[in-house]
Amino acid sequence: MMTRRKARENAFIAVFEAGFSSNDIEEILSLTQEVPEYEEYRLDDFAIGLINNYYNNAEQVNDIIQSKLKNWSQSRISRVASAVLRLSVAEMLFSDEKDMDSVIINEAVEICKRFAGDNDYQFVNGVLGAVAKDKAEK
Repeated sequence: MMTRRKARENAFIAVFEAGFSSNDIEEILSLTQEVPEYEEYRLDDFAIGLINNYYNNAEQVNDIIQSKLKNWSQSRISRVASAVLRLSVAEMLFSDEKDMDSVIINEAVEICKRFAGDNDYQFVNGVLGAVAKDKAEK
């Protein structure tokens, strides 16, 4: 059984790859499930749910992220940070599990520390913290 941390990481890798590939997300999901070389990146039901949460709510998720960027545009964000933010915001707002924001933020920061530039994790932490604060105030 895959841990939630590994599932989040594999979901991030799939979404990140979709940003660079001519394959759409469905083809990438298929590859990760069927090609032996991608076994390390298999997606369990939780990971697929994260990906679907983002793609089913992409416009709203992107608008929420943009609202937290102040004078920045999303095009200035690294692709790693962007993929992490999209999956994390979607999980925070559209998952069935409640009160998991601190866990989601922590996992996002850890993914950024592993895959992103030196300061991206701080940026991601700040944006997700702002999203969590707004969510708590509603």
